[in-house]
Amino acid sequence: MSKPVDVGSLKIGQYVIIDGEPCRIVEFEKSKPGKHGAAKARVVGISAFTGQKKSLISPVDARAEVPMIEKRTGQIISISGNLIQLMDMENYSTFESPAPDDAELKNSLAAGVEVEYWDVLGRKMIVRKKG
Repeated sequence: MSKPVDVGSLKIGQYVIIDGEPCRIVEFEKSKPGKHGAAKARVVGISAFTGQKKSLISPVDARAEVPMIEKRTGQIISISGNLIQLMDMENYSTFESPAPDDAELKNSLAAGVEVEYWDVLGRKMIVRKKG
């Protein structure tokens, strides 16, 4: 799920969808309108899932999609290789998620530990350990 917003209203630190990928904005520049053209915005974001740098150049009055991030709590059931099996603490559904890239967080995870995970555009990622 996502909602449309004007490109000119985006700010550093927000999330935006660039090339179908949710990205955190790290750079944002606006150029002045020229004699025959509208003001443009250059947005640089880092993908939440892959860590790749992506850019978006667009008029400031154009629309961009902002992802709806659902923050939830889950409990780790098992860890096998780079996949972690989680159970949602509200509806008790189980699913698999890739292990986080952060080595410190990855090493602190074990079966039975509660974590906060984000559900973004149908993809899930572990953000932090709870407690």
